[in-house]
Amino acid sequence: MIKLIDIYNKYKDNAYIEHEGEWMPLEEGYCKSHDLKVKEDMLFGRIGEEFTQQLFEGNTKIEIKTERDIWETTGNICIEIRYKRQPSGLSTTKASVWIHLLSVNNVIKGGFIFKVDELRALIKKRQNQGKLKMVMGGDDNMSQLVLLPIKELF
Repeated sequence: MIKLIDIYNKYKDNAYIEHEGEWMPLEEGYCKSHDLKVKEDMLFGRIGEEFTQQLFEGNTKIEIKTERDIWETTGNICIEIRYKRQPSGLSTTKASVWIHLLSVNNVIKGGFIFKVDELRALIKKRQNQGKLKMVMGGDDNMSQLVLLPIKELF
């Protein structure tokens, strides 16, 4: 990888850089501060890379749910916690990661990745605050479902 400071050291008097729409001489201080920023960004990026690598290498148990169109109009995601009055879904999953995909007309538009413990804690917190909305739905209205506003997930 080539660093700005390397370019500066080689071309001191002939190196220019565009900064906020204007060309200016490349200076040593600018190089060092921006090289440090790039290094910090790369280290931060590794957090996501390592998390994703663990998912794909099978080191993490994952629960994947796909939500149909209605989320788009309600602004909520829907998570099953009981079926026929028995714990199910999020209540019983052995997974440590919950992937909640959002579809429209059978096309995945996006989604969310949660750590299961944090998703459970979010639901508990909303319950304690009196903000938890639960409904019956699913096949024959046999599932107890938690509705979470998408805009309040994080």
